[in-house]
Amino acid sequence: MLEDNKKVIETLYQNRFNHEEIQKKEKVWRILCKYFFQKYIHQSDVVIDIGTGFCEFINNIECKKKIGLDINPITKLYANSDVEIINESADNIVSVASDTIDVAFVSNFFEHLPNKEILSKSLEEIHRILKAGGKICILQPNIAVLNGKYWDFYDHNIPLSHKSMAEALLLSGFRIVEIKAKFLPYTTKSKLPRTPLLVRLYLLCPFLHSFLGGQAWLVAEKIN
Repeated sequence: MLEDNKKVIETLYQNRFNHEEIQKKEKVWRILCKYFFQKYIHQSDVVIDIGTGFCEFINNIECKKKIGLDINPITKLYANSDVEIINESADNIVSVASDTIDVAFVSNFFEHLPNKEILSKSLEEIHRILKAGGKICILQPNIAVLNGKYWDFYDHNIPLSHKSMAEALLLSGFRIVEIKAKFLPYTTKSKLPRTPLLVRLYLLCPFLHSFLGGQAWLVAEKIN
């Protein structure tokens, strides 16, 4: 079953993003990491990127140790030399010991899981590998503000809002630290913002988030 899922994901993402789009995404994420995500991560942290995809986040963040987790076999082709890639599912992270991770970053991943049972198991695994007080940072499409557009991607399975994701985190032993119901635009395929300059300006103008934001941002801490 896992091998079948790997093949489906590999084919889907090869069709969804061409080489030019991947390069544009990389430039956008470089700005996002430098001017926003980096403030949640220290230079001494061990960081795991769950569902790392094309490695846009983990390649561009600065920290002590970088781990990317994804079942897509082509992920390793996009990882920088300082990134360790683990081809395992998020609900069974056997290669990472308990209480060893400072920050788990999750971007546009949980909605792709087949059901909420797997989501809960994934949160349990993330909770297990995080150190006491470790953080989980989540960027996700928000069905509460997107409505029908949420289903524009064939592999979106679980409807999640900022509120339902917060409840799932609480049930899994986390304390909510921060929630932004509207943060980034829904997809990098949208017209605004696309260039690094527009992304930087967007981050500097929070009032724009209420108009263009389709993704939620959540930060939570492991408490037990």
